[in-house]
Amino acid sequence: MKIASGILSLLFGLIVMGQSFLVGIGGSIISDESMNQGGAVGLLVSLLLMVGGAFAFQVPKVALFFTGAASLFGLAAGATTVYSDMTAWGVVAIILTALNIINSRKPKRSANAGTSD
Repeated sequence: MKIASGILSLLFGLIVMGQSFLVGIGGSIISDESMNQGGAVGLLVSLLLMVGGAFAFQVPKVALFFTGAASLFGLAAGATTVYSDMTAWGVVAIILTALNIINSRKPKRSANAGTSD
């Protein structure tokens, strides 16, 4: 499940990055400060998701921190800016955080677990 969590975090990070980039550009073009701020926070959320995805493969406790932070920023940006899609991305980050909680509680397998003497 670590691999699924990592790949999903990286994939959603890329999607959020593209969408936030376009929202930020749109906010700059029409001079909408709220949209511009939402795009900037969206880029931060995408960065946090991608870093969390990178750590999810080996260190899920660190990934838990980054995806948790992404969920908080995403929900806050969705509630306070025009970029309301960030609420959905915040919920996605909460689900990824839950996956990282499950992954961090699983015991690690030792290298000699499958061998017999």
